[in-house]
Amino acid sequence: MKLVVDISLYPLNEIYIAPIQAFIDRLNEDADLETSTSAASTIIKGEYEHVMSVLGREMKRTYNENGQAIFVCKFLNGDKMGSGE
Repeated sequence: MKLVVDISLYPLNEIYIAPIQAFIDRLNEDADLETSTSAASTIIKGEYEHVMSVLGREMKRTYNENGQAIFVCKFLNGDKMGSGE
């Protein structure tokens, strides 16, 4: 099953750009994910299990490295996109 995630990261500290960029860079390094980034969020596409595994790992790393942060996510069934269902 394909999964599409629209995710935004809001680090709760004064230095916020570097943690956001580091998170995006780590996602972009994964050849099994398709990513596109806008000013407000990043869209991630891939196989459900893989996307969820990567997000879990990278969200945990972000918390460990930066302390408190907010992730806002929207999850869509990629198999149903564009099919009119």
